[in-house]
Amino acid sequence: MTPDAVDAIAGQWAAVRPDLETGPMTIYGRIYRIARAMGDRIDKVYARFGLSRGEFDVLATLRRSGEPYTLSPRELTATLMLTTGGMTGRLDKLERAGLLTRSPDPNDRRGLKVTLTDKGLALVEEAVTAGLDTQHEVVDAALDPEQREQLNGLLRLLLAAH
Repeated sequence: MTPDAVDAIAGQWAAVRPDLETGPMTIYGRIYRIARAMGDRIDKVYARFGLSRGEFDVLATLRRSGEPYTLSPRELTATLMLTTGGMTGRLDKLERAGLLTRSPDPNDRRGLKVTLTDKGLALVEEAVTAGLDTQHEVVDAALDPEQREQLNGLLRLLLAAH
């Protein structure tokens, strides 16, 4: 296998600190670099739809919730791990674009409900397909189905350890 930039970093550490076992560093270094590279590619895909990744996440969360594609701002905030201020800014922009609406919660006088509009639904359907196409291009070119399944299982174990 051809050495990469992460191998070079580990090699530098080995030269100056041979006592260090850098295996975990190489694993997390590659995960980080993959995430950044794919994040950049996905950002470009979503930008074609006039969305940032964060805005896509809001629309996708509403879409995944199932009909009637409605959640409270609190549910969205918890799902996306955002502050209420960060969520408000995203909701404001998406509402101005006609991609979602906010309305009073009929079960809570102080609460709101956020609902995907037909325009928002159509946009997120296109954007999620385009994003997955981009992910498939990279993953399918690099790994066969068995390798994809194995990697997914290993990453699941690593994530569960956190």
